[in-house]
Amino acid sequence: MLSKLLSPLCIIPFVLGAPAPSAVTLSTPGGNVTATILGPYSPVTTSSSFPLTSAASSATSSASASTSGASTTGVITIPLSSYSFTPYPTPTLNPRPPIYPATDPLNPPSVSSDPQVVPDFAPAWSAAYQKAKYLISDYTIEEKVNITTGVGWAKGLCIGNIPPNKNFPGLCLEDSPLAVRSVDYATAFPAGIHVGSTQVIFDWNRALMRARGLALGQEFKGKGVNIALGPMMNMGRIAQGGRNWEGFGADPFLTGESAYETILGLQNGGVQATAKHFINNEQEHFRASESSNVDDRTQHEIYAHPFLRSVMAGVSSVMCSYNLINETYACNNDKMLNDILKREYGFQGFVQSDWQATKSTLSAVAGLDMTMPGDITFDSGDSYFGGNLTDYVNDGYISMARLDDMATRIIAAWYFLHQDEAYPATNFNAFNSKDEVNNKHVNVQADHYKLVREIGAAGTVLLKNENGALPLNKPRNLVLIGSDAGPGKFGPNEFPGQGGSDGVLAMGWGSGTGDFPYLISPLEGIQERARQDGSSVFWDFDDWNTALAGNMAYGEAVALVFTNSDSGEGYITVNGNNGDRKNLTAWHNGDDLILAVAAQNNNTIVVVNSVGPLIIEPWIEHPNITAVIWAGIQGQEAGNAIADVLYGAYNPSGRLPYTIAKDVVDYPAQLVTKGSGSNIVTIDYTEGLFIDYRHFDQANIMPRFEFGFGLSYTTFTYSDLSVTPIQSSDTDQEDLITAWEDGKASPIAEGSSAALWLHEPAFQVTFEVTNTGPVSGTEIPQLYIHHPSSASEPPSVLKGFTNVEISPYDIKQVSITLSRYDLSIWDVIAQGWRKPDGQISFSIGASSRDFRLQGDIPI
Repeated sequence: MLSKLLSPLCIIPFVLGAPAPSAVTLSTPGGNVTATILGPYSPVTTSSSFPLTSAASSATSSASASTSGASTTGVITIPLSSYSFTPYPTPTLNPRPPIYPATDPLNPPSVSSDPQVVPDFAPAWSAAYQKAKYLISDYTIEEKVNITTGVGWAKGLCIGNIPPNKNFPGLCLEDSPLAVRSVDYATAFPAGIHVGSTQVIFDWNRALMRARGLALGQEFKGKGVNIALGPMMNMGRIAQGGRNWEGFGADPFLTGESAYETILGLQNGGVQATAKHFINNEQEHFRASESSNVDDRTQHEIYAHPFLRSVMAGVSSVMCSYNLINETYACNNDKMLNDILKREYGFQGFVQSDWQATKSTLSAVAGLDMTMPGDITFDSGDSYFGGNLTDYVNDGYISMARLDDMATRIIAAWYFLHQDEAYPATNFNAFNSKDEVNNKHVNVQADHYKLVREIGAAGTVLLKNENGALPLNKPRNLVLIGSDAGPGKFGPNEFPGQGGSDGVLAMGWGSGTGDFPYLISPLEGIQERARQDGSSVFWDFDDWNTALAGNMAYGEAVALVFTNSDSGEGYITVNGNNGDRKNLTAWHNGDDLILAVAAQNNNTIVVVNSVGPLIIEPWIEHPNITAVIWAGIQGQEAGNAIADVLYGAYNPSGRLPYTIAKDVVDYPAQLVTKGSGSNIVTIDYTEGLFIDYRHFDQANIMPRFEFGFGLSYTTFTYSDLSVTPIQSSDTDQEDLITAWEDGKASPIAEGSSAALWLHEPAFQVTFEVTNTGPVSGTEIPQLYIHHPSSASEPPSVLKGFTNVEISPYDIKQVSITLSRYDLSIWDVIAQGWRKPDGQISFSIGASSRDFRLQGDIPI
């Protein structure tokens, strides 16, 4: 049996980042220091010596990521050894309502535009763990292993399946972050990036984020899905990144809050949520063969933060990604999975692999709890877990205590969501839509189309509006130009995996998609309103006949030009775009089409449906282009949502969740498209903390439209700023608060980064917002922290936002609450969060570059 254990398939890259009591070297801005980090594993015997390298260590290579190529590197591996295991203790701090109430995932705290409650899921997890331990108490080794191992690709009804076992009915895992994939009678919601703008991200509206999550959770539950494979929260480091649209934007705070509200909503609906992809899976090129080399501070402050917020939302599962992190595969990375996720964040749920991302049986030692879909590669018939895991436990390489922990975590998450209580059985076949035995055609849509339409409109960003071009007021006639204005030639689901578009773009492509039950095009939405107004509507969907487009636009009261840009997952290539976009140019001849129309019509309005930023310099300053609507990707009600904004039925309140640059080279990191053969490609995150607007601010680069930007049909002013310290409710940890105020870092401990004293309300910022215009509108005030220069932070860092609806000429008081965590930086030497030396100031404004009020934090 030893020969099988020593096979190349089983001894795969690994970093033992939290050994006890060995020391590891951590990279710091000032050099290297030695620190001891304790983890749950202690090597008992070792067959060979190897360097213990922390995944927190930064890459020192000077090579920068670029389209011209990248350096290559090796892979850090784990030796064959016997590993003991001690589970991390569960959190013990007592609930302290109303700030820290005991919380069940089916009954989360009410949504608030200024959240001040830190939900305590520890009692619910503790109860779930007790039930899980009891359930598996009479399981054999093989039965416990079955809980951790998927049945194999296309061997069950769902995209991922855990088999039933005694009184445990098994689990159904299913895509995606915006819909229940591969089913009928389900809603196609706006993508995550639209939520960040408000679609859902474009709207910066917590209530809509939560509502979208809840509606999705209800639909997943209605279809009998136990585990929803979302939300996605990668950071959009690369503007061309193929899957950026699945996430929430290019800022960790915005992404973290969006993930937090989405997870609370999903699990309120009854389904287990999955935070993915953990971590640094920032491009599709080489996603399974590149090492994202990230320093410890950047990892904590940028890329890991949304996962911390996910854990604080009680997320049931975390999915590890395909890529390597500092030369160790993500699903083999002890530092990230055990030390940061399970120890530092206090994560109580289970870690599952992305599909085919498991690289070793010893991934179980590194913190992987479940392998998906089960086989090593699709249809290979073998598994790194399954029989191999059974052998490793029997032979002493992986302890029985660790196997118990794996099975307990998975089953505890099932109990945590009360899925043992009359949960619906799976009623579809994800691999065979014609299977009338298992496809029950359960309609789970309810009235969610109304929410889709509202989010679509709320997340639409008004970038330009000259001479009151918008909202439209019963124009005599109007013409719609461009294929993006119309329906797809063969319906909304004509391309497998949504890998293509010849009509309105309402989602990207890949596994993060779903089938449209229907798709309202802009033509349909606008014609509905034109019918009421008595307006004449004409259209031309030919993107390439620019002469015809210009002629049709001539003399029309309004010329609406529609264009888009698409991307998706790398297993699908569309027009030479291998997941990631080849460039940031509008698709379907968009730039030339817009210019041709603008040359013939002095009231040209551009509508953009895009997965991310575009370079719009060829036409944005054209004097005949009077308005620009950034519509994002809005889901099945796209056309109605666009019409609502164009006609003023919805006053736009969306804000950009990323920066729109004037030139692609202005972005701090570029897409890597060239490697060298089968070697691991190194991608060094040399920009560190300076991603997106942080880089533009630091380098003093003028963007076309900055992060957080968005216009309205009314105007707002800000006044009467005040800052008030809030008395701590955590009397048990007053000494840690005092130490933090004295500049000392949080301690190394279980759950240290999620500690109540760090995250409870510490300062409340209040101010007034006045609507100075004649129509009602929603303003999105944003709070940016300015750290002292000693902190080496970006000039401005988003740490708060809210939304406020105000009637014409009315005034409302607004508050944004800050925690000690919000004011902290990661200390790589002390391995904790600390207050930087010097005065911390802040600004309140309408975007990352439009500040209206300034103040200091009274510490």
